[in-house]
Amino acid sequence: MSDQEKKIKGISLLGNQKVRYQYDYNPKVLETFENKNQENDYFVKFNCPEFTSLCPITGQPDFATIYISYVPKVFMVESKSLKLYLFSFRNHGAFHEDCMNIIMKDLIKLMDPKYIEVWGKFTPRGGISIDPFCNYGKEGTDWLETAKQRLHSHDLYPEKIDNR
Repeated sequence: MSDQEKKIKGISLLGNQKVRYQYDYNPKVLETFENKNQENDYFVKFNCPEFTSLCPITGQPDFATIYISYVPKVFMVESKSLKLYLFSFRNHGAFHEDCMNIIMKDLIKLMDPKYIEVWGKFTPRGGISIDPFCNYGKEGTDWLETAKQRLHSHDLYPEKIDNR
């Protein structure tokens, strides 16, 4: 795909070797492309094992694996822009729960998906790990009920954790 085709489709980061990483929270870096399979409901899942942010009180770094799953409608998030967006949290001071909700809300605003869930599995600090989960189902769709069911049944059967 030529540079001109990428610009036309709204994707400027993919394949761009001159992209600069931003160390401060920046949702404007997110880019979308059109879902070519809008007639199908399907999940897209991102596993992001290198997420970092800062504790807003102590300034200590927090590390997590972030799982983002969504059912696209018209637009999808471009993965390189998502990587750069998540990197922009590196110097952002926010609690774990806030980070997950910020990410989810930014992606809803960006894509208007049918369904989305964001789950952060943070490494322990002080002997405690925190794993916030948030989700959203679009009003007027079956996915609203799915979101309620997923939230109500979330973590009823927690996984064994032997790698943290």
